[in-house]
Amino acid sequence: QVQLVESGGGLVQPGGSLRLSCAASGSIIIIDAMGWYRQAPGKQRELVARISSGGRINTADSVKGRFTISTDNAKNTVYLQMNSLKPEDTAVYYCDADILTRATMIPLNYWGQGTQVTVSS
Repeated sequence: QVQLVESGGGLVQPGGSLRLSCAASGSIIIIDAMGWYRQAPGKQRELVARISSGGRINTADSVKGRFTISTDNAKNTVYLQMNSLKPEDTAVYYCDADILTRATMIPLNYWGQGTQVTVSS
């Protein structure tokens, strides 16, 4: 019913930039919040940044000042602009969203399939 499709990952040199996109589709009534998480090999998945429908943003300390989350509500899309990338940013990046659909009539949490970001020289 709901799909989240990420794009924009890849290989980048330290100090470089990437922009991730995640588009939600399906029988969406409203999106309460969208966000980005990441999981490095051997580590737990961690929050990178999340934005509510009211515009409240929560950003991890490790990426503050370097990463920016934004949304295009008309396109049901969340973006993650990543600047000044470091090798320690290497991870699989996942988007998530709290979405109300006609099928459930309560907001449920959905996840994308993940996109690999590798920062290496």
